[in-house]
Parts: sequence; C-alpha cells; structure tokens
Amino acid sequence: MERAAATYVEETRFGFWFLQSHVWQHHVLRVAINDLKRLIEAPLPQAPVLLDAGCGQGRSFRLLQEAFAPARLIGLDADPHSLDCSRAEAEQLGLEVQLIASDCASIQLPDASVDILFCHQTFHHLVEQERALAEFWRVLKPGGLLLFAESTKFYIDTWVIRWLFRHPMHVQKSAEEYLGMLRQQGFQFEERNVSYPYLWWSRSKDFGLLERWGIMKAKPFGQRDETLVNVVARKPC
Repeated sequence: MERAAATYVEETRFGFWFLQSHVWQHHVLRVAINDLKRLIEAPLPQAPVLLDAGCGQGRSFRLLQEAFAPARLIGLDADPHSLDCSRAEAEQLGLEVQLIASDCASIQLPDASVDILFCHQTFHHLVEQERALAEFWRVLKPGGLLLFAESTKFYIDTWVIRWLFRHPMHVQKSAEEYLGMLRQQGFQFEERNVSYPYLWWSRSKDFGLLERWGIMKAKPFGQRDETLVNVVARKPC
C-alpha cells in the first residue's frame, strides 16, 4: 500500500502491535489526554473541530470524544494500514470520524478550520518537523489550541526503544528544543501550561527499575534529562 508521504518512517511489527494495545490506550494515551486537559486554562470551545494529527490506529478517538465532545473529529495519518484500523475503530465505537491520508507537513484542510489540534507522540516520527508545525499553525483558528505531547531524544535514543521501534534519529529533540520550536512558530504558552511527566515507562536505560528496587533515587526536576514534555499552546487571536 502506498504511503501518504515519501518521508514516512515505517514502524516495526512490534511497534504496530503495541500501538493498538490496551497498554498504549490506557497507560499512555489516557494519561496524556488527562494531563493536557488539566493544563488548559481558558474555557474549552463548544462543539470544536478537533484534529488528531498522527491518529495511528484510532485508539485516541473514544478518549478525545469523552474529553472534548467535538462536533467534528478528524484523524490524519500517513500510513494506509493504520487508517484502515482507525476506520474500523471508529465504526466499532459508533463515531463519525473524517480520516485523511496525509503527512503532517501537508495537511489537506483549509486555513483556520480547526479549534483543537491533538498531536500525541507524533512529532518524533516526523522528518519535516518545521513544515509540520507551520501546517499546524495554518489550520488552527486564531485562539485555537495545540495539545502537544512528545517523547524527547533522551527517551527515543535508548537501546530499548531503538531496538523495538523505528524513528528518524537525526530529528530527535530535547524538551527545551521542542518548546523553542513552538515559540518560534508563534505559539503562546506559560510554564503553567507545560508539564514534564516522569512516568516509569519513560525512564531512560532501565524503565525506572533501579528506582523501584530502591537501588538509586529518582533525580529531581531540574537535575534530570526530561524524557517527556506536554504543553498546551495557543495560536494568538
């Protein structure tokens, strides 16, 4: 099957299986959506148009519907097989979801047509990150929200993740570099709109086992290489 983008980096078989698992939906997606919703300060838009950029196999659809009650839910992904899974997921849930086969660097939607853009664990898969962020800016309405959740290079560039998954390693960034990209594009946010989850599964090298066994103490915030960053950023009016 033809991919929607020449720069698409195909996932491993393990990765594809993991992204449709209950573990992914319950312990990763659900946790991220709850955290991002907590970081939103302004009242949520009523009946928003919500774009899931990099929707994968659609495991986010139910969670996004429950959290934001969108009037229109759009899922975008560059992998045709993932979109087939998303279509089946939407049908099983009884949700009407518009699916778009597209790369994030070229989104087939009009300017200023989206109220909320959800980008969860997608950016570290993208080669053309600056172009994708420009597209996010273009399709968001003035005052629209970007819900951005990413793993950083300190997690992606570990032997476990490199062995089990596949990513374009030359574009991986730190939390600070991702936040800098958002600000450079023009998105606005404060520190209170940012979180740095330090979840056990994101610990580099050992998944936090040494801490859980009491062999070493967890490094406090400010003294560790952050492995995750969540931010709610607004396109100014």
